[in-house]
Amino acid sequence: MTALTKYDRLEASALWRATPDDQRREVVVSIGDATLMISDFKEQAITHWSLAAVERANPGERPAIFYPDGDTGETLELAEDEAQMIDAIETLRRAVNRARPRPGRLRWVGALVSVTAVAALAVFWLPGALIEHSVTVVPQVKRVAISDALLARIERLSGPACADPAGQRALANLSRRLGTGTIQILPGGVTTSLHLPDRRIILNRALVEDYEEPDVAAGYALAEATLAQGDDPLRAMLRHMGLFASFRLLTTGDLPQPTLDAYAEDLLKAPRPDPEAEPMLANFAAAKLRARPYADARDITGETVLPLIEGDPMAGQQPDPLLTDGNWLRLQSICGG
Repeated sequence: MTALTKYDRLEASALWRATPDDQRREVVVSIGDATLMISDFKEQAITHWSLAAVERANPGERPAIFYPDGDTGETLELAEDEAQMIDAIETLRRAVNRARPRPGRLRWVGALVSVTAVAALAVFWLPGALIEHSVTVVPQVKRVAISDALLARIERLSGPACADPAGQRALANLSRRLGTGTIQILPGGVTTSLHLPDRRIILNRALVEDYEEPDVAAGYALAEATLAQGDDPLRAMLRHMGLFASFRLLTTGDLPQPTLDAYAEDLLKAPRPDPEAEPMLANFAAAKLRARPYADARDITGETVLPLIEGDPMAGQQPDPLLTDGNWLRLQSICGG
């Protein structure tokens, strides 16, 4: 102990007694190696007290009375004029106490670490784990029901999905040709396109009415399919809605109505992300679809879609038409216009 070296030559006279019934005896007190040595005047040791076990009976008072921990009957009394020794013993006692382990503090630190770990799990791990579990266990029929509920809310703003029978048959032919699954067309509300938790794709009517060929609408449909491949749409929805929605879906099989309303509005307002060019081009190649018409529709300057233009898998080729002229005309009239 560093503090010991400062006092290793310090001595003082004191009164010591072994029991309350003994007469007090004048002794010499010195500080040894982690001990308080009590000797007679012939320098013969009487006893040693461990500095770690020295207690004071009258803190702040003089003369100072000390005793070994656990035995209040054995005492050592230092007169007021032995202030240097008294201060030395007090200094060493404080140093020893600081070096002692603190079980209570350790328990407190352990409890704090445990609480922090649980809080971290709740904040960072639990939401993700709950969402992933929901995505795994929610059946397709429930995805369809959630998507129907979202579409019903979107239709309040856009109007009902276009349902001309001949146009719907043409649209079904297009979805089979692309391999995207169900495609529906809305008369408004949707800026260009979006997809729902059951991977259903929604297109704005302008994509079939404002262009001379179906490749543009087909390109937007493949863009939504690519986004859904990269991030499961149910996962994206639950991540947006938060922990409570995932818990509600797992425990009751339903989602809160206000949460569905808010998510439907956000789907319509939020700008659509652009899929990565590489998986997008892979889907164009699989569908034997030209990328250039879609790229031009997104950016006529070509600056932001250059990878799609340069990587067009059908560049220089003449792929089979997506639809016959008759079906393309029927699809353009799906909304009755």
